[in-house]
Amino acid sequence: MTSKFFVRLSDDLIRLLKESIDYNVTIEIGEAPNNQIFKVHSYILQSRSPYFKNKFNETPFNKDHIKSMYIYGGIISLEKLENSTIFDLLIASNKLELDELVEHLQTYLVNNHASWLRLKFDRIYRTSYQVKNLEIIQDFYNDIIAKHPNTSFESENFDSLPEDALISIIKRDDLQKVEGKIWEYVIKWGKAKNSTLPDNLDKWTSDNFLTLKETLKGCLPYIRYFSLDINSKIMTPNKPISSKVLPTRTIPDSNILTIEHFLEILSWIDRQEPYYTENIWCKFELLAKGSKDGFDINTVIVLKVEGTGEILGGYNPFSGLKKHMVEIPLVTVLHFLLRYNLKTSKLCYCRINGESFDKPIRSAGFLSLDHRPPSSDKSTFSVEEYEIFKVSKRNYF
Repeated sequence: MTSKFFVRLSDDLIRLLKESIDYNVTIEIGEAPNNQIFKVHSYILQSRSPYFKNKFNETPFNKDHIKSMYIYGGIISLEKLENSTIFDLLIASNKLELDELVEHLQTYLVNNHASWLRLKFDRIYRTSYQVKNLEIIQDFYNDIIAKHPNTSFESENFDSLPEDALISIIKRDDLQKVEGKIWEYVIKWGKAKNSTLPDNLDKWTSDNFLTLKETLKGCLPYIRYFSLDINSKIMTPNKPISSKVLPTRTIPDSNILTIEHFLEILSWIDRQEPYYTENIWCKFELLAKGSKDGFDINTVIVLKVEGTGEILGGYNPFSGLKKHMVEIPLVTVLHFLLRYNLKTSKLCYCRINGESFDKPIRSAGFLSLDHRPPSSDKSTFSVEEYEIFKVSKRNYF
């Protein structure tokens, strides 16, 4: 059995640093009068940092935030450091190719200071693509963007987003944005990269289109063209498609509900914490007509109220409910009122007498009983749109 005494070794190396025994390099940190000088050893720097090993002779050694305690003893304390200082330390550590420390600092920021990372979204997200080896922070931000695309797409600095950052966003299958809008943002980004392109599309020449195509060549493979409904206009019949076909993005088909609405409804159905797109256990299948597919299925029905923008609906987990009198336990059928601001959405459970979602729309009017919309003082209101969804378990295999 091999015995290892790393703690003692670490302590001895730190003592070597503190007592400046036989040093041959000085490192100055900060600027006078608040500067600090460390007396260190070139052979330890070169053995611990590939940066020093490769560029030792040409390095002035006045880099801020070089952590000699880490280089010598493998010890670093972050608890008393400002978040901005930790991030600066991350950049300096990456410059010095201290890969172990780079990974640790990224993980520390993501796990302990996620709110600060969100607050500094624009600066840090861009920086993560301007330097190498910051994949942990990139993944953290891309997960946010996938769920909330406007965080990036509607940013005032979107046009200057690095190409690899844009590609990392649009290549995700769980990006919660309809394909037409994604395509518009990609075109907008590409045009911003070429200031000479005419604003008026009618004035574009073939060279202008080729210029845009060249700019977007890295992005084009990740657009789901089949979701744009333009195949019949741009594809030659009987001509094979050579490009790789990507899967559709995981966005439910609805003209009323956003992905956030679907996740909220699902959490109510399961009485669980709010869902994220990657852990949805079921799918919402939009039915063309209830009379065509029958009413012996699990359904979610949603209606949009004309003039108010309110969304009403309910979930029915029962099948075979016909035109006879039935009574369902209090907590089995849920009805809800959704707003564009989900914080004001409402949930309730109720008993049902009679049919369950059988011919729910009796004309353009819809009867409001115990749960009428807060903004309405009438017992009836006009329905602008309605949709019925079949709720079924996802088949992953």
